[in-house]
Amino acid sequence: MTATRPWVDDPFAEAISSGRGPLWLRRSDGGRLRLDVERWCAPAAGADHELLRRCVRLGTPVLDLGCGPGRLVAELLALGVPAMGVDVTLTAVARTQHLGGPALCRSLFDRLPAEGRWGTVLLADGNLGIGGDPDALLHRVSQLLSPDGRLLVEVEPAAVDERLTVQVQGPDGRCGPPFRWARLGAEATVRRAAHAGLVERERWTSHGRCFLALARDHGDHAHRERSSGSGATSSNRSAPGFSLVVKRL
Repeated sequence: MTATRPWVDDPFAEAISSGRGPLWLRRSDGGRLRLDVERWCAPAAGADHELLRRCVRLGTPVLDLGCGPGRLVAELLALGVPAMGVDVTLTAVARTQHLGGPALCRSLFDRLPAEGRWGTVLLADGNLGIGGDPDALLHRVSQLLSPDGRLLVEVEPAAVDERLTVQVQGPDGRCGPPFRWARLGAEATVRRAAHAGLVERERWTSHGRCFLALARDHGDHAHRERSSGSGATSSNRSAPGFSLVVKRL
């Protein structure tokens, strides 16, 4: 008998297909965290634009981990920034591809194209929680980034650092299989990122959402870019072979 999989064999795939919620992560203690399905399935808006502006400024190929239905990948391509999405939900990958964005239906912990050459990696929309082990996830991101790359990560607005067991719950009360998840605020993320060799370069808040820019630690801890964006130093380079990678998807 095939084991059921979260985000695949639960109400999430159905919600992504329809573009509508409501949908929640139901905690083992009965509490619920709302999933913003309608925002994910709509065009980029609000705080997305601050995130995208930084991707454009960096000008490097972007890997969106947990891309969902692909709004960020599609907008980046429209802005002239090469981008690719990765998601475990086939419905989400299909929506991304329908928008014209390259995407892989794969775990981010599996082998991915151009490892160690991505100029920007995105973890938006709570995806820092993937796997329930932020230390392992941040280490994985450090493997994907180029030496001068950036991780742009959305964090919780509150000062939180927790691991929990959740299930995706639909409007009819039906739940998918339990899985591990995590929630981290800015300080907890910075602290854990240090174990993966990543340091904070910038933080900002937009439309009630909070973000960090992290980069490899080259021994210059005192350097930090201002949120105005004037301090970016990455050049407009593409990862070697990126175009070839996209053509083979």
